Amino acid sequence: MHRGAGQAFLLGRKMAASGAGPQILVQYLVLRKDLSQAPFSWPSGALVAQACHAATAALHIHRDHPHTVAYLQELGRMRKVVLEAPDETTLKDLAETLQQKNIDHMLWLEQPENIATCIALRPYPKEEVNQYLKKFRLFK
Repeated sequence: MHRGAGQAFLLGRKMAASGAGPQILVQYLVLRKDLSQAPFSWPSGALVAQACHAATAALHIHRDHPHTVAYLQELGRMRKVVLEAPDETTLKDLAETLQQKNIDHMLWLEQPENIATCIALRPYPKEEVNQYLKKFRLFK
């Protein structure tokens, strides 16, 4: 059995016993939109890479959390939502809020420049984190 699979099984049994359906887990990412615009003008591939780095790091750091274990057990059913932050200040403000509210996340810093580019949350039921993300729109 995969490491942590027992925790995910117990989480599923607990939800089934309470009459609730299986929890839908979502991994939210918030990516800086301004990096795609002048004066930065990063190519699309570089922005996608930042989101991938942040998502991978968040999953790795929180790999033993029951929600992450459950999320990774059904690879074909993973859900990600990529939102946009207008600038670095907004992204860092969100990171501070998430930290204060004990929401597990990873603020990705591109090196060696030390530029905050993306926040990835570990997988969460969306109703647990919507209040912190509702002001952000889908990344375009």
